Amino acid sequence: MEALREAVAELTVYVHPSNAADVRRAVARQLSALLFSYEDRFDGVLLAHEVTVEGDQAKILNGLVPYFGVPVHANLLLYSPQPDMILEGKVELLGKESIHAIVLGVFSAAIMSDDIREKFKFKRKGDGGKFISWTDKQHVIRKGSMIRFSVKRVDTEMNCHITGSLIPPHTGSMIWLSIHDAEFAPEINSGKKRSSNIGIKIEQNEQDHRTDDVPFQAKRAAAWYHISMHSLILIQVLTAIAYSNSVEELERRDPNASHA
Repeated sequence: MEALREAVAELTVYVHPSNAADVRRAVARQLSALLFSYEDRFDGVLLAHEVTVEGDQAKILNGLVPYFGVPVHANLLLYSPQPDMILEGKVELLGKESIHAIVLGVFSAAIMSDDIREKFKFKRKGDGGKFISWTDKQHVIRKGSMIRFSVKRVDTEMNCHITGSLIPPHTGSMIWLSIHDAEFAPEINSGKKRSSNIGIKIEQNEQDHRTDDVPFQAKRAAAWYHISMHSLILIQVLTAIAYSNSVEELERRDPNASHA
C-alpha cells in the first residue's frame, strides 16, 4: 500500500534517572507513547518502531531532575497517506450519500456522493443497501466489500481521516477490478503492494512524554510496543483472508468468472 513507508530517524530521547538501569526499555516506552497518533515530525502516524541506542554516552541536562539525553537510531513504520494515492479499505457503512471504509483495520475513510462515479446507483434492500454499476451489474459495493479508492484529502487533526474518491480510473470493488481491470488485475491477484520504502533522516531533540517508572504505565507501554510490531502483519493477513473469501463467493455465484 502506497501510504505505508519506512523512515530512519536519528533522535535524542530524554530519560528519567530512575530508568537508567534499562535505558533501551525506557526509550522504547517513550516512543510507544506516540503509537497510532499523527506526528508532524514524522509526517505520518507511527505504527511500529525498532530502536538502537547509539553508544554508552549521554548528555545530562541541568535542572532539578537531571534527565539525560540518549542518542537513538530508530527504524519507523509510518502510515502517511497523501492526495492522489490509491488505498484499499473495507466498507463498514454505506448509504445513498456516502461510503465509509476502514483502512488497515484502524483508519477511517469517507467517500461522499459527489465523489462516487455516476454509473453507481444506490439500491436499498434488506441487507442495508448497495451500490451497483449500471454498466456492469457484477460491479457491486456493499458492506464488507474491499474497495480501492483515491485519496482526495487528509485531515491530520483527525488522525489522518481520509476523504476519498471513486471517480478516478482503477477504483471500485477489488473483486470486480481483479477480473475486469487489465492494468491492476495482475497486481491485485499476485498480492503485490505498492509500499514505498523510503529512508528519511529525522533529527529531533525532545523532552516530551516524560514519565516516571509507574508499574501500570510500564506494563501498558510494553504491551503496546509488542502489539505494534505485529499489528500490521495481522491486519494484512486478515485483509487477504477477507479478500480471498470474497473471490470464492463470487466464483460460486458465477462459475464462468475467471481472473485475469
